[in-house]
Amino acid sequence: MGSSSAVVLIILLHIFQSKGVGGATFTFVNKCSQTIWPAILGSPRLESTGFELPKGGSRAFQAPTGWSGRFWGRTGCTFDGSGHGSCATGDCGSGQMECNGAGATAATLAEFTLGTGSMDFYDVSLVDGYNLPLMVDVRGGSGQCASTGCVEDLNQRCPAELRTEGGGACRSACDAFNTPEYCCKGEYGSPSTCKPSMYSQLFKNACPKSYSYAYDDATSTFTCTAADYVITFCPSLPSQKSSKPDDATAAGSGFGSSSEPASESESGPGSGSGSVQEAILADGSWLADLATGDSSRTHSFLAVALMIPIVHLAAVVVP
Repeated sequence: MGSSSAVVLIILLHIFQSKGVGGATFTFVNKCSQTIWPAILGSPRLESTGFELPKGGSRAFQAPTGWSGRFWGRTGCTFDGSGHGSCATGDCGSGQMECNGAGATAATLAEFTLGTGSMDFYDVSLVDGYNLPLMVDVRGGSGQCASTGCVEDLNQRCPAELRTEGGGACRSACDAFNTPEYCCKGEYGSPSTCKPSMYSQLFKNACPKSYSYAYDDATSTFTCTAADYVITFCPSLPSQKSSKPDDATAAGSGFGSSSEPASESESGPGSGSGSVQEAILADGSWLADLATGDSSRTHSFLAVALMIPIVHLAAVVVP
């Protein structure tokens, strides 16, 4: 009996060690036609904060329970032998391949908060702009665990006033114009005063599951428990797990299909909003503690009928 118990204990220890004891494994996959340089901004710090990922390559990182942060891809980078240099899009301003706590603007973001004995929260955000198609897929786990992302090439449809030099990225209206109305600050710093703009609605129409402005609703946030995650840059097709009838209709609208801000009632509750509501009631601070580098992005929740808008303020990057 004693030897059997020892064998079981060894097996359980092996499982816990390989799984990271409640943490998660993030696997980055590059399906783009060129090399990219993924960046990581979060707490606690992972094995790397920026690295090279060649075409067709992949790399995995283990994150502990409670980790909170974001990932994005950088393009057009040039680094010397000592790792010093810069990137054409998604540059983190550190002057190095490693971002070392610096963020970026005009970049597609994948954001995560890993639960501490509870569910994880994750989203794909265009609040700070867009530079690459990006998809988050879930491996294992329990709950709804839906895939999310933005597979459209928004650079091809970016309004001229938001397009970066060279056309490799599309800025947010907040980044481009820096007004309280677009940045949801000052007198526009609440869900009742800050509404979707013509520009944010273009993003939302093209990628309905992604955050498009500071007070986007709960259709853009997803949850899962005890899962691992795959972040794919330039995915060729939407994940089968994320495909729903309403997605096909929304994604087909594309840029320029509407210049009118969409109301929350038009957006609808979407998949996953119920579990998000329950989780918020249990712990309303899931992303409020996303204290990553110089970002001033915050998340809070206000109950409005059956919907709970997510406060998702754009990052302020200080090089």
